[in-house]
Order: sequence, then C-alpha cells, then structure tokens
Amino acid sequence: MPAIVRSEFALALNQVATERGIDPAVVVETIKAAILAAYRKDYGAAELETLTVELNADNGEAKIFKEGKEITPPGFGRIAAQTAKQVILQRIREAEKQAVLADFQTKVGGIASGMILRFDGPNVIVDIGRAQAVMPPQEQSPAERYHLNQRLTFYIEGIRETMRGNEIIVSRAHKGLVEGLFRREVPEVASGAVELRVIAREAGGRTKVAVFSNQSGVDPVGSCVGQKGVRVQAVISELGGSEKVDIIQWSEDAKQFITAALAPAKDLEVKLNEKKKAAEVLVPDDQLSLAIGREGQNVRLAAKVTGWKIDIKGKGESSEKKPVSA
Repeated sequence: MPAIVRSEFALALNQVATERGIDPAVVVETIKAAILAAYRKDYGAAELETLTVELNADNGEAKIFKEGKEITPPGFGRIAAQTAKQVILQRIREAEKQAVLADFQTKVGGIASGMILRFDGPNVIVDIGRAQAVMPPQEQSPAERYHLNQRLTFYIEGIRETMRGNEIIVSRAHKGLVEGLFRREVPEVASGAVELRVIAREAGGRTKVAVFSNQSGVDPVGSCVGQKGVRVQAVISELGGSEKVDIIQWSEDAKQFITAALAPAKDLEVKLNEKKKAAEVLVPDDQLSLAIGREGQNVRLAAKVTGWKIDIKGKGESSEKKPVSA
C-alpha cells in the first residue's frame, strides 16, 4: 500500500524545488528520510538500517522494503502523514539554508545591499535578501551609528562556522567595501580598463586608493573621481559621508608613488634607501601637518599603500622627525 499518494506530486515537487531554490533530488531524498522516520516512530527502529524506501517521483507512491521484500504496513500513509510532513518541512528548511549559503559562498568578496533588522548584543543582524547576515563589532565602522531599518551597502566578508551553525559575515569596515563601491560607481573599473592596484583603509577616517590604467587614453584618477567629483562623492556618501577618500596614481617609480601617496601635502623631497625599502621625506614646515595627518593617519596609510617605510622630516630647523612603518 502506498505511504504517500499525491495526484499532482511531480508538479508540487518541482514547485517546491523551484520556490526554495533547491535540487528536486534533494526533496525526494528528504521525503524518503521522512517516511523512514515515520515508520520508526510507529513501528520501531531496531532494524532501520536494513530498510529502504522506493519513491515514485511521478505520483508520489512510496513503499518500504526490508532486504528486498515489501513491508509497507496497511494504512501506513495515513498514520505517518503528519510525522512525515514535519520531517519534510524540517529537511527542506535545512536544504534551503544550505542552498542559500552555497549561493552566498559565490558572492564572498562582493557587496550587497541590506537592511538592519535587529541587534544581538554587540552584533548587528542584517537582512541581505534571501538570508540574514551578522556584522560583528570588528567589522563595524567606528564612525557609524546603526539603527533599525537602516539601509546600507555591505561587504560580504565570508561564511563562518559558529556554535549556532554557519553564518554569513558582512562588514562596513573592510577595504573590500570601497573596492566594491568603485566597481559599482565607475564603469571603467567594472570593465577592467582601470585597476584598483592597492587600497589602504582606516574605516571611518581615511582611505587611499592607488589606481592604474590598463587602457591607453583612459585617465585612472579622473575616471574614479568623475566629473565634478560625482563618482568619488557617491562612494564617500555610501561610506557614511565623513570618510575621506584619496585617489592616487599608481606608479613603478617609487619616488613619484610616495609623493602622490602623501597628498594633499605638496613640494616633497623623497630620498630612498632601496636596501631597507625605506624613504626619508623632507616636507616644507607649512605642509608638515598635512603630510603626517591627524594622529599620523596620512603618512601611516601612505606607508601601507606604497609598501615603503616612510620617515617624515620637516625642512625647517624647528621641525621634527616622525617615522612611520608600513
């Protein structure tokens, strides 16, 4: 006697699989497991490992076999229906979650729009479409204050295994967010004509982006800045509005690259020690504070983006020396 009979079983099976974004074969295996679970509940489970289930994917007819002999109990379908239904729903939810995680695994390293749903201790829970993600404290920008229903763009940092299962981790502090925003706002970056060679970021404060053109006649800095600064302003706005973004021309010439990285300071004199990969930069006294930046931030980011240890020294007698390591 069939355990489950459904006249439009195949249609329903495909509909569930399509709506939930999972493989129909997974749903079929789920139903088989549900039938065995129902049998175990009502008829004992001593030899459950010796049982098999055959399921007709066209009409939903299911039979239980033991060592090749059918043992489907009379009326089993009616008795087990509720148990099977619950197990089916549970397994489908699990399969759906795994499908969502697998989908987002391909999106790690990209950006996604989301809305803040709630706060779980220091963590921020974010709705990013088909799934909920977690933004832990270390991935939050120090300059931002988050509130419910706030819509933001997030960087998909990865999927981590926790005590509560696998969780999608998103970030507002990762430098990848800046890269993703430029890819979205600047067609030349999206097409590959302009390359973001290096990004150094201190979230909420300042970011330096070294750009390079892979196509003759394309100005990488101008492309990222946009007419009247519209493109870079769109990125800054998405970052909360207070973070400064410096776009600099990447260069193989270390002196030229370091000079550009220390902008907005001007009239710099760079001396290189190739062996130690260290640079001593002499700066006019009136440009010293700009070169160093607030709490050393400008020269610190310049060191990160160039990969050189940078020592700042004023040209005047009263000036001081401030070393910063990459």
